[in-house]
Amino acid sequence: MKHAFVPPADLEPLTRHPKAAAPGRHIALHHSTCFGCGDDVPLGLHLKVMAGEGLTVDAQMPVQDWMQGGPGVIHGGVLSAAFDEVMGTSPLLVGAPVVTVHLEVDFAKPIPLGSDLQFHARILGSERRKIYIDAIAHLGDPNAPVAGAHSVFVVIDVEKHFAEHFDKRVVL
Repeated sequence: MKHAFVPPADLEPLTRHPKAAAPGRHIALHHSTCFGCGDDVPLGLHLKVMAGEGLTVDAQMPVQDWMQGGPGVIHGGVLSAAFDEVMGTSPLLVGAPVVTVHLEVDFAKPIPLGSDLQFHARILGSERRKIYIDAIAHLGDPNAPVAGAHSVFVVIDVEKHFAEHFDKRVVL
């Protein structure tokens, strides 16, 4: 896949946090009403991001009829939201809550409704508060990606960042 995104050549390597989810374990995040991972959102993505080896994560998502964009295929915005959720969860492996600064998605092939889309993301490194991540989506063969993404997330203090919007009834 071709893309214009080029991370800095001198990224600092990151190490997995000692309390990070073990490989194969679900990385719990957000709250039950999060569009990306929440269980209480009727038409949410319901993504369960799983810790991988090193600084990688994996997730899968059934491509459902309500996700349709063009006839019989996923909407690009839904795919972008899924990438954002998967990639935005991965910094928890290094103990860093983040928000999206840049997200670039490369659409390589149409993704049909009814397929099982699988994601694999990896943390590339950091530059000050910025964390660089890339990911692919495939339909069962990681060597045949149907989409790819590159992103930059910035580390935040959750309470300060969301202070104006924080609902004291929601547990982060």
